[in-house]
Amino acid sequence: MVETLGGAFGAFDAEPVGRAKDFHWGLDFSVAETAVLLTGYHEAEFQFNVEPTVNTAEYLSLVVPRRGGMGVTYGARKAEAGQGKLLLYNNFEPDSVLMHGQGNVIDELLINWPVILQTIGQTFEMPFSGSLDLLPELDLSTPAGRTIGNLTETIISGMRDNGPLLQSPIAMAHMTQALADLVVRMVPHRLSHFLEKGTALIAPKHVRRAIEFMQANIDQPITMPKVAEAAGVSSRALETGFRAFKGTSPAAYLLTLRLRAARRDLLDPECRETMKAICLKWGFFHFGRFSAVYKATYGEYPSDTRKRMGRR
Repeated sequence: MVETLGGAFGAFDAEPVGRAKDFHWGLDFSVAETAVLLTGYHEAEFQFNVEPTVNTAEYLSLVVPRRGGMGVTYGARKAEAGQGKLLLYNNFEPDSVLMHGQGNVIDELLINWPVILQTIGQTFEMPFSGSLDLLPELDLSTPAGRTIGNLTETIISGMRDNGPLLQSPIAMAHMTQALADLVVRMVPHRLSHFLEKGTALIAPKHVRRAIEFMQANIDQPITMPKVAEAAGVSSRALETGFRAFKGTSPAAYLLTLRLRAARRDLLDPECRETMKAICLKWGFFHFGRFSAVYKATYGEYPSDTRKRMGRR
């Protein structure tokens, strides 16, 4: 088990909890472009730790216990999946994982982390990196729990045994995107206060004028004083307006617009421009910095995006 899972998830070590005369286990995989379904089963309790490597894919795991349970620890904190509870965690964060219950059977739906990051960018219109601090336990008796749980079950059943979702990549992409959107909007995390305080707030005219100017000149050298001048306010007023209504600085907002434009080109199968041409086109003059901020925003390097689209 250690050898098999270490090859897939990083530096992996595990040990039984208590005495186990025989250790029987199994794991089934169903793989799509945006998600992976794992179904694991074992007869004895065990605990394991995973240390991600540079080649380990980052994902959001939604754990659905069928028999037994699963818990994760983050230092002194613990979170548990069990009867009536869904467990959510980013695989780069837990210190250890415990599988418990005799004859344990667990489904795990792994959503590619770039899908989550893209949803965050579209929802909050700001660059994001670091831990999302997502609430790890979701009560399935609550409205949010039922909604997310039902969609998770639908995706699982559609992937299992080479199911219909694996035959329809477009439907699979739409459903994983919908699930990511529900998680970002319904499960508490470190950005939730932006949802609570003001999706209905309409930005003032000078902020809207600034955004229009940015969008119209996104491929030109733009300084924040120029943006403030176009918006008809001082640089300080521009900064205050963006912080209050967009939760970020004007410069960071412009960076997000440029990153999105570059990503659209990288995802476009008809785009034949070189990576260098795309960078220069959208105002990135240092490829190393562009690559780093792109990775922090989308969870993958620009070259990885191109490879996924089957192009060099």
